[in-house]
Amino acid sequence: MTEYHIPVMLQECLEGLNIKPDGIYVDLTFGGGGHSKAILEKLSKNGLLFAFDVDPQARNNTIDDERFCLIEQNYCKITEYLNLYRIDKVDGILADLGISSHQIDCAERGFSTRMDGYLDLRMNNTYGLTAADVVNTYDYGQLKEIFKNYGELDNAAQIAKRIGVAQPNGICTTNELKEILIGLAPKGKENKFFAKVFQALRIEVNKELENLEKMLIQCEPIMNIEARLVVMSYHSLEDRLVKNYMKYGNCKGEIKKDFYGNISNGLRMLTKKPVTANEEELCANPRSRSAKLRIAEKNK
Repeated sequence: MTEYHIPVMLQECLEGLNIKPDGIYVDLTFGGGGHSKAILEKLSKNGLLFAFDVDPQARNNTIDDERFCLIEQNYCKITEYLNLYRIDKVDGILADLGISSHQIDCAERGFSTRMDGYLDLRMNNTYGLTAADVVNTYDYGQLKEIFKNYGELDNAAQIAKRIGVAQPNGICTTNELKEILIGLAPKGKENKFFAKVFQALRIEVNKELENLEKMLIQCEPIMNIEARLVVMSYHSLEDRLVKNYMKYGNCKGEIKKDFYGNISNGLRMLTKKPVTANEEELCANPRSRSAKLRIAEKNK
């Protein structure tokens, strides 16, 4: 499991969940199983852990434990699939929104900007549009919006134009896309530029923000009193949705008040500022540097 993915801020996540031995918990992003395995170690024989992951390769890491169940579905279907197991309330929910080290290190998945591979970028690489489909079929306006909104790139219009010019020849690999756009990358910041380009495509391909919002709004209703919601995000677009939901009870950040003028929200945010990885972890796992951990508790 550790070769598949090193779990980020493992102890901080476990502390955030405040695990009850007999409780029911959900790991919404199973991946290599690192977080799930650690949660199971804190559960009694009566505890239960349900894990979600849409990547078919995650099933290779499944845990042989009668208290554990892996659900191979997108986490936006959390309520639907927990209901199938007759689970209506849980004691904690964990979501690590980053892509796994395994996905990044598999060149053929297309997630890495360092290795050449097919421009795929699907979390579930068995169905749906690929990033190659996006760059080869979307028009200028669509591409501009993707790179502007999901990559937060100032030169989104130029990126869209370059891709449009190259479309007749086809863009199939990560290196082909990089060669087309290299002239638009700021000097000395090429890696950061391409990270944002690939982030934008990945979000579009997997409908990440849409699915994240769908998942978040299902959490509070299925949480027991004092249950914890622990979410780790890796870029500002995700973190903004998470922060808004935990603070205001909705992903848009709209302030809704009750009859007495209090903010109407079933959750209480426990982290005024996001928790970040310590120096020791940053040295051992550089991919943890962008992680931001937020924790909320279901109000009494």
